Amino acid sequence: MKPTVLAKEIKLDKIQEAVRACIQCGTCTASCPNAFAMDYTPRRMWRMVLTGEIEDLFSTKTFALCSACYYCTLRCPRGLPLTDAIYALKQIAVAQKADVYRSGTLFYEKFMDSVRRYGRVREMEFMAYYFAALKNPLIPLQFTPLGIKLMRKRKVHIQLPSVRAARLEAMFKKAEELEER
Repeated sequence: MKPTVLAKEIKLDKIQEAVRACIQCGTCTASCPNAFAMDYTPRRMWRMVLTGEIEDLFSTKTFALCSACYYCTLRCPRGLPLTDAIYALKQIAVAQKADVYRSGTLFYEKFMDSVRRYGRVREMEFMAYYFAALKNPLIPLQFTPLGIKLMRKRKVHIQLPSVRAARLEAMFKKAEELEER
């Protein structure tokens, strides 16, 4: 499902307001320890936010590489909350199921599904559901040597599916209720 541009624009308004005073000085880029690995510099990313270049913005991995060190925020001459704005961009990208976050989001969802079912992670079942959700039969083959190695060292066990443990269900439902507020 492709996210709607309107939904992104509505949520992007608050971020645009937070960085509206950006003077494009480049201090954020010069301060960022991960700028070398980003496809767009932080300075360019803020420009994209301000100009509303939504498609390019949510296809970049720039804000995904933010390590939340707060150097950009601390050194910004305008005192802009840049790290908080990047966090908000990440939230929008995940909520809108941006392609950049697809595998990470699926990994998290399948991990939490396993915890919700059993109260812990059952690695084999978790990875099977994760790889199935990726819908690419070649990806698991890349991890086969690692899986065999872990099984030999008895770090991962093959377990048959069991009856779903409902002990944690109430806790997860309560957390979901609190998140909706």
